[in-house]
Amino acid sequence: MTRSRRQFLRRLAGLSVAVACAPVFRMVAEAAEEPAFPVSPLTIETQRGRFQFMVEIAETPSTWRQGLQKRRQLAADAGMLFDYHQPRVVTMWMKDTLISLDMIFIDEHGVVTNIAQNTEPLSLATISSDGPVLAVLEVNAGTAARIGLRRGDRVYHAIFMPATASETVH
Repeated sequence: MTRSRRQFLRRLAGLSVAVACAPVFRMVAEAAEEPAFPVSPLTIETQRGRFQFMVEIAETPSTWRQGLQKRRQLAADAGMLFDYHQPRVVTMWMKDTLISLDMIFIDEHGVVTNIAQNTEPLSLATISSDGPVLAVLEVNAGTAARIGLRRGDRVYHAIFMPATASETVH
């Protein structure tokens, strides 16, 4: 076998290994890119009662960007709470989000200011808060209807300050 033929076969073998391993390398790279989310309990109180959830917390720009993208499912008692640290007008979208969600916009006292129900997966349409909010809670589509959630209901989590009676929105 000539030297050039051996070099060609070595390159071909190296290319074959690289092609065969590419899916594994891609999965490792994607896993490394996905941020880790801390998890904590959250309670929503409506006229129908108190409902417990375990939520992942998105509290940095990278976790805000990632959100629930590429998830194929979400447990009925799970969600993601986007903590923006300071009240602000928030605009969300469903880019790369595979499941329909309810988005619950919440002020700094834990009071629900507005709800976007049954959002469209993969949509680039913007979904905005009706004013400044501290957080957005994303849960499975249909959850707001199932628990009877309305504007003015309360969400209890460590990030929210207690509201006084005069600050409650109804």
